[in-house]
Amino acid sequence: MPANTKERIVDASATLFRRQGYAATGVKQIVAEAEAPFSSLYHFFPGGKDELAADTIRSSGAMFRALVEAVFDAAPDVLTGVRNCFAGAAETLLQTDYADACPIATVALEVASTNELLRKATAEVFESWIASGTDRFAAAGIGGDTARELAIILITSLEGAFVLSRAMRRTEPLFAARTAVAAAVEAALLPSSNPTCSATAPVGGARGRGTSPRARCPG
Repeated sequence: MPANTKERIVDASATLFRRQGYAATGVKQIVAEAEAPFSSLYHFFPGGKDELAADTIRSSGAMFRALVEAVFDAAPDVLTGVRNCFAGAAETLLQTDYADACPIATVALEVASTNELLRKATAEVFESWIASGTDRFAAAGIGGDTARELAIILITSLEGAFVLSRAMRRTEPLFAARTAVAAAVEAALLPSSNPTCSATAPVGGARGRGTSPRARCPG
């Protein structure tokens, strides 16, 4: 059986899961989309649809992480990288008529409470994205705790904006989220760009729910 048959099955699964969800996608539809023999699915994935989905989630997540990392690496600075991520996401939605957004969010929402195997796979992917974002922000001079917090804010803002944009069929939510995330990153960069700033105020506000510092600068 050709080696690329497995790749075609995973690619077909990624597209179908992303656009119509896990429950609505059948194995017959997957192999038909992949132009593969029905028996090939169980040849490569003895655990059936769940095993295929877990593999698809991890591979799609890795590809999306690499894409976002490439956007950051091509930008002249981390703030531009953040803005470009949202702009690129908006362009993808427009080009695909709002069909393609996050490669795993649709499945994650479906399986979080019902399928532990797939929940773990989506959690692994999200954690890898958080780690990648944390590394980018830390490299820009943002402290460890704040860098991780910003990575989570970036991802949750993207995910939420994807949902609103697909439902509203407008990219407005993505650009609104971009403004908010860019402002948070810019504020976190202030201590490293202004040596007179002091990190004394908690990001969590008056109730002290956050543990990461926010810069206080004179004037």
